[in-house]
Amino acid sequence: MGVYQHLEEYAGLPVCRFFGKESGAEAGPDGKGYPPPAEAAWYVGTMFESEPFNETFARFLEAVDTTQITALVIGYWGASYDENVSDPVSLLTGAASSFPKLTSLFLGDIVGEESEISWIEHSDISPLFTAFPALERFDIRGAENLTLAPIKSTTLKVLRFESGGLPARIVQAVGASELPNLEHLDLWLGEDNYGGDATVADLAPLLGGERLPALRHLGLEDSEIQDEVAAAVAGAPIVARLESLSLAMGVLTDQGAEVLLSGQPLTHLRRLDLHHHFLSDTMIERVRAALPGVEVDLSEQEKPDDDWRFIAVSE
Repeated sequence: MGVYQHLEEYAGLPVCRFFGKESGAEAGPDGKGYPPPAEAAWYVGTMFESEPFNETFARFLEAVDTTQITALVIGYWGASYDENVSDPVSLLTGAASSFPKLTSLFLGDIVGEESEISWIEHSDISPLFTAFPALERFDIRGAENLTLAPIKSTTLKVLRFESGGLPARIVQAVGASELPNLEHLDLWLGEDNYGGDATVADLAPLLGGERLPALRHLGLEDSEIQDEVAAAVAGAPIVARLESLSLAMGVLTDQGAEVLLSGQPLTHLRRLDLHHHFLSDTMIERVRAALPGVEVDLSEQEKPDDDWRFIAVSE
């Protein structure tokens, strides 16, 4: 998933964008009406200095049979500097009974022209997991003012945090959660300048694996401490049960790759994603040679500017 274009597909369904007042309640994206509610992932959002999000959301509830919707994508809802700003969490939880079949939720399909990723303002998202106990997938973009209590869910299979700086308190909350059926976890750790102050110590409960018995994919990505993360992963018990691992988008160097290759075997993996890295040509060949049966993504080889290295997504 990119952060510069709106989603076109989510949870295996094409995204249908609800345009709100200016397009009329009956006009779909092709001008021929909306698809059956169960056949699309529904995007609801507004624009800067446009109709307030709460009005667009109310219009959406009236225009579409939301009782059939399984996947929902929430776009731009305003910011603290807007005259009319809404809290999408309170709107969603207040309308939970209107979404009895909801299993997938993306909070913050917001692109750079609407708001930079590290400017996306959130609130406490914990109530969403109580209001929608059948959620199997939850994605969120942005982490400014984000709050999360440890989650308890037997249905959640995919959990993704996209950010330019993920606070340690959020990583700790995920690590303290009870998610026995979670199969896919992505954390964009980001950089300290944008709130990404998590350390490898905060990752320890996740890497131990006791609370995540079903996990098959782990992404610890977009980190300015990617070498340290790689070193922690090299000896992490959870790795043995993974099918795919991503340490992509960060400032991984030869030092981190060396430790990773010197650690536990990775030959059982189907895929190792290291794209956007700072590895030398020699190390790239060593990684490939060490993992002949593994699909390894070593694209986007970056070059440092003197000693300065950069993550893929920050501001």
